[in-house]
Amino acid sequence: MILHSQSYSSMELGQESFQSSIHSGRTFSPTFSSLIGCCARLGQLSDAIDVYQDLVNSGVKPNEFVYGSLINGFVENGRVEEALKYFHHMEESGISANQIVLSSLLKAYGKVDSLDGAKVLYERLKDLEGARDIVASNSMIDLYADRGMVSEAELIFEKLRAKGWANEITYATMIYLYKSVGMLDEAIDIAGEMKLSGLVRDCSSFNKVMSCYAINGQLRECGELLHEMVTRKLLPDVGTFKVLFTILKKGVSIEAVTQLESSYHEGKPYSRQAVITTVFSMVGMHALVLESCEKFTKADVKLDSFLYNVAIYAYGAAGEIDKALNMFMRMQDEDLEPDVVTYINLVRCYGKAGMVEGLKRIYSRLKYEEIEPNHSLYKAVMDAYTDANRHDLAKLVSQEMRYEFYSEQKTGSETKDESDEATSDLDDV
Repeated sequence: MILHSQSYSSMELGQESFQSSIHSGRTFSPTFSSLIGCCARLGQLSDAIDVYQDLVNSGVKPNEFVYGSLINGFVENGRVEEALKYFHHMEESGISANQIVLSSLLKAYGKVDSLDGAKVLYERLKDLEGARDIVASNSMIDLYADRGMVSEAELIFEKLRAKGWANEITYATMIYLYKSVGMLDEAIDIAGEMKLSGLVRDCSSFNKVMSCYAINGQLRECGELLHEMVTRKLLPDVGTFKVLFTILKKGVSIEAVTQLESSYHEGKPYSRQAVITTVFSMVGMHALVLESCEKFTKADVKLDSFLYNVAIYAYGAAGEIDKALNMFMRMQDEDLEPDVVTYINLVRCYGKAGMVEGLKRIYSRLKYEEIEPNHSLYKAVMDAYTDANRHDLAKLVSQEMRYEFYSEQKTGSETKDESDEATSDLDDV
């Protein structure tokens, strides 16, 4: 057998023990089971089969532990047909499957989307001593969830919950089921219960709960969950950032989100921190934002323009207008050209500070196309004039915006498309 170098010593010892057992007439199925299990975990299934075949050829009858290790190895590596083949060998040998074997096979039926086969195995688990294990029950819930079979999944879930056996996988699957059939209230309830039960422990469970809160518009709760995740030193994964970008689409200009997404996918320095900082800022967690901005604005590396944009946005949202304007001046000192995101963030700062002249300068450049006309920037200028208590100028910009972009109907359609896109993204998570 050819094995990975990292497993040479333990596997060689196992093989020597195996050969010694055969030559001396001693056979210990637990040893063979462990050896097969080790091969399977390393993905060395051909080696596992060799050990099994050597065992059979030596005249030793494999027991349920040997078959269990082999079957589970095939299931975990996605080779379902071979798992079922050895299960049939096991039954033909007159060996009754134990709970572990049946649970592994139930997972196998789940991988090939065979509900009928899974139901038969799940019923067989009734006849064994002890309760059905959580792996088997979760596999059944998952199969029902993929088919939108709510009542069947709920029946198993309620039994697990009543006995205190439901784990994070159980809850996450029920959240997925409820979301997939449009039962948002139930998904939110389960997400809240999952959090209160202390089962939000890894990236996957955090992502599931955050996506529910985001769909329901509970953006502050999303920020708090993200902070808890960071505090626990859980590294956000791809799924986390997918949720975060969808959250940002609900409160930040689409241009800013696109810029952050591009920076993240390109792997630019501090891009992940910039996304997290923007989320915290958007939901009003300003103390965390200011601390975060201090870190990357004082970094030794040269900052990209997207980081300046994040800092301007964050300082402005926190009411630190002077710091925001200082970041803009620093950006110019670095010979970085302001883009539409920069201008959107700047006009918001001017509006908060009542700096009408600053707004007029940017709007004049926009109107005379020194800055490329942009719907989000027009709207930001209009909102900034409103914040500065210049409703007359806000009305004027509104009229110009309608003229520039033809009609309010088109504007409403674009807004709806972005909202639908955000909801669709969350459904995918």
